[in-house]
Amino acid sequence: MKVFKFGGASVNSAMAVENMAGIVERYYGEPLLVVVSAMGKTTNLLEKLVPQNNTLPNDFSENFALLTSYHTEIARQLFGNQAKPVLEKLEKLFGQINDRIHNASFDYNFNYDQIVSFGELMSTTIVSEYLNFKNLKNKWLDVRTIMKTDDRYREGKIDWQLTQSASDKLLKPLFDTHKMVVTQGFIAGSAMGATTTLGREGSDYSASVLSYCLDAQTMTIWKDVPGFLNADPKFFSQTVKIQQIPYNEAIELTYFGASVIHPKTLKPLQNKQIPLYVKSFITPDEEGSEIGDFGEIKPLTPLYIFKNNQILLSILPKDFSFIAEDNLQAIFGTFAQAGIKVNMMQNSALSFSVCLDNSDLIFEKLIPLLKKSFKVRYNTGLQLITIRYYNDDIINSIVGQRDILLEQRSRSTVQILVENNQ
Repeated sequence: MKVFKFGGASVNSAMAVENMAGIVERYYGEPLLVVVSAMGKTTNLLEKLVPQNNTLPNDFSENFALLTSYHTEIARQLFGNQAKPVLEKLEKLFGQINDRIHNASFDYNFNYDQIVSFGELMSTTIVSEYLNFKNLKNKWLDVRTIMKTDDRYREGKIDWQLTQSASDKLLKPLFDTHKMVVTQGFIAGSAMGATTTLGREGSDYSASVLSYCLDAQTMTIWKDVPGFLNADPKFFSQTVKIQQIPYNEAIELTYFGASVIHPKTLKPLQNKQIPLYVKSFITPDEEGSEIGDFGEIKPLTPLYIFKNNQILLSILPKDFSFIAEDNLQAIFGTFAQAGIKVNMMQNSALSFSVCLDNSDLIFEKLIPLLKKSFKVRYNTGLQLITIRYYNDDIINSIVGQRDILLEQRSRSTVQILVENNQ
């Protein structure tokens, strides 16, 4: 049993879907679970359709037309004069999206999951139908019947017991009669039957959970890069492909912000010693990278992670007392209440500083909550640089003449917060 995950870039056009089908064909004949994300930037487009306070967005009609025409055109290009059956299925999904939007509740997060989840339903409908069209017979599966979460919307927590049970009863038996199953990433279902999602870019995690439940032999993520690189090509013109990466090393890198894999993906695979391959859908014959039970990373080279649009918050007691355990407890409780994740933190006797991804939540929710008990200062427009296997020459070459606002070092990792003026 192999599990393949294809992201939005790998199915963002008719040509991309054809290429994806060519990759699947190479492995056709052995049990294969194919997990597919929404096409291209569909999730972004669907986000614009989610009502705010039960009010339709001003540009609803324009964006809904873009959504329908995008998927319809891909289907027409793939199926030609035989497109009618898949177009009818898409029309049904378009109607369901429209109904969801016009009958939304006042709970934005609930509405978000019910509407945005259609991206994966549309993409897998097209992909599954096209694979069948090319005689790559497969079974389309609604993953919401398998992937079970709590009722927290927009970042549901997996109910492992229910998910494993559903997988054993509903997913595994499909492979007795089908060589391939096509299903969705990112989306799930609560025990009460509502649609939930696993957080943005959560399709990797979906594939990982399903790999765990199926005791898969391997899992492969198909990307637009040749493997796990030591730096993002957007920041470095010369990158090094990492051939093998220990599970723990990869977990550390995703925690620090490496975007090639969703942070939650690796632990389920490690727990069952399932190797994870990162390969290119552009050059599928190349070897790619393998994450597994290795003793060391190869080749050993500096690894760089850059996070832009960062904000530095400095939090100080109003009464000029020291930052003590009770202050920290209150601060972290506020972060949890606001749903904010910390990228780096540092405390002194009189202040507590944190580096965060900049978002509207910080100014609309977090800072007002903190100001009830603390003074708050902030800097925006920053860049967080993380370097594994660093030395001072490497740090100097990356930071240059920029002022360092915050810095932390361990034996293998340095994190530096600087102004993003490059």
